[in-house]
Order: sequence, then structure tokens, then C-alpha cells
Amino acid sequence: QVQLVESGGGLVQAGDSLRLSCAASGRTFSSYTMGWFRQAPGKEREFVAAISRSGASTWYQDSVKGRFTISRDNAKNTVYLQMDSLKPEGTAVYYCATAPLTRAPMRGSSYANWGQGTQVTVSS
Repeated sequence: QVQLVESGGGLVQAGDSLRLSCAASGRTFSSYTMGWFRQAPGKEREFVAAISRSGASTWYQDSVKGRFTISRDNAKNTVYLQMDSLKPEGTAVYYCATAPLTRAPMRGSSYANWGQGTQVTVSS
């Protein structure tokens, strides 16, 4: 089973940037679609971004398009989420997750392994 560890969260002001990282254990990282999700207090978990196994395809929630960028380095078993122009509504715990080959990379149910999450707080 793949172990995932997120890092890079913190407290920032609106308009600032953060880069989240998710390091995966194991030798099969490149065989997974990788996703980022977030859960704000009192709200359901929601999809943020996903990237295909090779990195050739990416998907984003509409509200983050143009501000967030997902990328991966298969040699380092790591997926990243660059978050620019952060907004207070971006305050949440951010989780990375792995999915085997899937036709629904934006669905949480496609993902089998989840990290513990990293807190992102955006002050206004």
C-alpha cells in the first residue's frame, strides 16, 4: 500500500502563494493518477486538482483554474500543488490521494490511498 505524506501548508495572507508537496512511498508511484482534495471546516471534501500518471493530463476544479498548478516528479515519487493568488475560501485541510487507472479523476471515490493532510489557512 502506498504511504502518502503531505507538507507545505501554513498560514498566509490573501494573494500569497504556497506550494504543497506529497511524497509517496513505494515503487509504483508512476502507475497512479494523483489527486489533491480539500476539506474546509463544516464542509464536505472537494476535488481540487488531479494529474495523470505521465503528467500529460491535468484536471482542475473551476474555482482554482488559472491559480493552482498540479505537477509531479515520478523520479522523486512526489506530486506538487502550486497555489497562487490564494483566497480566504481556500482555507482547508489539503489531502493528496492515489488512484489506479481511472476515467473519473475528479471523483473522490476513484482514490484508494489518502494522506493525513496539511492545513492551509488564508487570512483576509
